[in-house]
Amino acid sequence: MVEQPGARLEMALGELLQRRTRLGLYAELVGGVGRGLDVTSYPLLSGLARIGPATAVRLGREIGLDRSGTSRYASRLEAGGLLRRAPDPQDARGVLLSLTAEGEKVVAVLRGRLAELLAARLGGWPPAQAADFVAGLERFVRELRDES
Repeated sequence: MVEQPGARLEMALGELLQRRTRLGLYAELVGGVGRGLDVTSYPLLSGLARIGPATAVRLGREIGLDRSGTSRYASRLEAGGLLRRAPDPQDARGVLLSLTAEGEKVVAVLRGRLAELLAARLGGWPPAQAADFVAGLERFVRELRDES
């Protein structure tokens, strides 16, 4: 019996989102960068690039970390010159995390690496099938985002 598309998608997304799958991909991305960037701190750097300056609490919510984990990884990235802390202008007690100019450069390099890795994974696919997959995934993500 052929499973319904929803069930097949649930299985595929479950596998894709598993920590071990993400860590394997992150390891390929961050290899050789140094500067406090590793598989555990990459989501923080990537999250800041996506949402811009944020408190540790907000960033943690975005990337699925608690405040203490976010602060710990932020300290590593700050020591590596990729992130800075500054007073939050909207909350005198708060601190905003943001990327430094060097952090932005590293993110650009990593995004390029990720695009190359994903293109390589699709390299053996027929071009039309790869294009259809990407277009379908873009639509799926857009519709999920619009509904939430």
